[in-house]
Amino acid sequence: MKSSNIIFPKQGQVQLALEDVPDPQDDQVLCTAIASLVSIGTESTCLKGVYEKGTYWEEYIQYPFAPGYSMVAVVAKVGPGVSKFKQGDRVTSLATHAQHFLMSQDDLFAVPDDITDDEAVWTTLARTTQLGVRRAQLVMGESVCVVGLGILGQLVTQYLALSGARQIIAIDLSRTRLDLAKSHGATHTICLPVEEAIAEVKSITGGRMTDVAFDVTGFPSVLAGATRLVRKLGRVVLLGDSATPSQQNIGPRIVGDSIAILGVHGLLYPREESPFNIWTAENMNSLFFHYIRSKKMQVMALLTHRRSPQDAEEIYTSLVRNDDVLGVVLDWSSLKQGDV
Repeated sequence: MKSSNIIFPKQGQVQLALEDVPDPQDDQVLCTAIASLVSIGTESTCLKGVYEKGTYWEEYIQYPFAPGYSMVAVVAKVGPGVSKFKQGDRVTSLATHAQHFLMSQDDLFAVPDDITDDEAVWTTLARTTQLGVRRAQLVMGESVCVVGLGILGQLVTQYLALSGARQIIAIDLSRTRLDLAKSHGATHTICLPVEEAIAEVKSITGGRMTDVAFDVTGFPSVLAGATRLVRKLGRVVLLGDSATPSQQNIGPRIVGDSIAILGVHGLLYPREESPFNIWTAENMNSLFFHYIRSKKMQVMALLTHRRSPQDAEEIYTSLVRNDDVLGVVLDWSSLKQGDV
């Protein structure tokens, strides 16, 4: 079978290419894409290919590179050893932007019938942001800053509102993004660079500063300012991984104020539930679906663009540069077999 797949053949190049997909073997499942979500920050970094040695990016980005990890698909065919899925089941996965793909049944997650494709496509990022909020060990009634209100920052804001945060201060340079965050749980918004927002955060919190700050930007210049948004013994959670960490400054008060900096990676969760950590991928998915089902979380407002995979070059070279763009969904149903 031929599959139309988005690839970055070289640094700065985008291509929709035809690739062969064999029949499934053993526990493999052949899936046909319904929709996939573009992770703008990560995938733009992968396209640029500018990163420092020793970073996670050096391991991750190998050209030709296949971007994407937020997929909802339908099962087309199963291997002889598959017991969890059957033809016609809807699944989510970490699959790249591909029309057809093979994946082990253990790396696929079922989508409930009452969850739409446009909701299910957010599952991967919903897990990543759950990990971030849990990493902060938030206590009910604490005050929190979220710096960067892209798609991750928007999801973090919604989770924080559900976790009992007293104040949720959203900081971004886009008024559109801030207004959206305000409608989904932010109690205050600040449309300023992070360094200039410090005084306003101090005023909002009565001089106390926040208990936790989330840096969800991935920009090296933000961390130093983010560490000044929290109180003594405060926590700063990094949900954006800078490709150039040598340019990051941790700020002047990390040691003096005993501030903790906590990193989060979206794949660091247990494969199996235990008494020490119940939050497997399946359990995080189930919680996300519960919040969607009960209208406690909203993702449809975060979906700003729907495009064909044939528009890949435009998406990656121009659309993602617009600060008002959030969720970009690729509609794989728009492709015919063999389209490039």
